[in-house]
Amino acid sequence: MSMQHRITEPGDLLSPKGSLLQQGYATQAVLTYNRHAIHAPPWRIKEWDFYQVSNDDYCLQLTIGHVSYAGEVSVKLFEFRSGKMHAFSKMLVMPFDRLKMPRSAEQGDLIYRSKGLLMEFRVFEGGRRLVCKGSDGKSPPVDIDIALAQPDPVSVVMATPFDQNPAFFYYNQKINCMPATGAAKIGDAVYRFEPDTAFGLLDWGRGVWPFRHEWYWGNGSGWVNGKRFGFNIGYGFGNTSAATENMLFYDGTAHKISQVIFDLPGGGYMSRKRFTSDDGRFEMAFTPIYDRYTETKLLFVDNSCHQIFGKFNGKAVLDDGQVIEVKDLVAFTEHAVNRW
Repeated sequence: MSMQHRITEPGDLLSPKGSLLQQGYATQAVLTYNRHAIHAPPWRIKEWDFYQVSNDDYCLQLTIGHVSYAGEVSVKLFEFRSGKMHAFSKMLVMPFDRLKMPRSAEQGDLIYRSKGLLMEFRVFEGGRRLVCKGSDGKSPPVDIDIALAQPDPVSVVMATPFDQNPAFFYYNQKINCMPATGAAKIGDAVYRFEPDTAFGLLDWGRGVWPFRHEWYWGNGSGWVNGKRFGFNIGYGFGNTSAATENMLFYDGTAHKISQVIFDLPGGGYMSRKRFTSDDGRFEMAFTPIYDRYTETKLLFVDNSCHQIFGKFNGKAVLDDGQVIEVKDLVAFTEHAVNRW
C-alpha cells in the first residue's frame, strides 16, 4: 500500500523557487495557488475549470481552460443510449493569462464573454451557478442555467510533483456530490436536471506539465441508502508517491483509499472492466454504456481521450469498515494520452 501524506497546514503552494512546498492530498483547499510564483516558461502553464452535470441518461460538460498557447471555451451535451451529441465551442489562440482564472476553486467567479458566447461559473456560499448562452448562427442556440448545491465541505485536493522538473506540478481539486437543478436548452431540445437524480462535478486544475503525458481517471456521484455517495480514482497525474488521489465520499465525509488499478484499453474500451484496490476498499465491476471519444489537434496540441460512461456495481469500504454496496451507479472512467 502507498503512503498517504495528508496536507493540513495552510500556506503557499509554491516556494520562491517555484517548486511545491508540500506534496500530498487534502480534503479542503488549504494551499494558496499563485500563478506569479511559477518558475517555468509561460507556455507550459495549464489552467482549467471543467464542470460535468449528469444523470443516468445524459451528460453536460462545460469547460473554460487553456494550455497557454491554446484555449477552449466549450459546451458538450450527449445522450448515453443514442450517442446523440450537441457541441458548441470557441477555440482560443494564445490566451496565456487573458482568461484570469481564479486562484481557488472555492471563491472567485469565472466569466467569459465574446461575440455570440457567454459562459459564467459563479461561486457562492453553499453552491455554484453555471450559465451559458451561445449563438453562432451555425449551431443551434444554447441556453443553460444550472444551480449546483455544495452541501459537503470535503473534496479531493492534490498537490503533485512531476519527476521531469522541480518547477513542474499539478494542483487539482475535484468536488463530487453536488446535486444539480436546472436545464440545458439546445435548439428545440430541453435537458432537465433534478437534484434527486443529477449531480455536478468540478475538476479544477492548475499546473505546469511535461509535454507528453498519459492518465487514467474515474469519478462518480449518486445516492446510496438515501445518502450522497461519490468516488474519485486515478493515476498518471505526476508522481503520487506522497499520496494517491483515490477517495470515497459518503454523507459529507471523505475516506482516503490507497491504490486503484484499472486497465481500460485491455480487451477494448467497451468491454466489461474490473476495478480493484490494493487495500480491498474499492472493488467494482464496470459495464460500459457509451464511449465519448475526443481528439484535439491545434497548434502543438495533440490530445486524445476515451471517456467511458457505464454502470458500476460492487463495494466501497469506509474508514470505519462500513461496506457501501453500489448498484448500477452510472459514472465514468477515462484514459487520456496528451501531447500539449
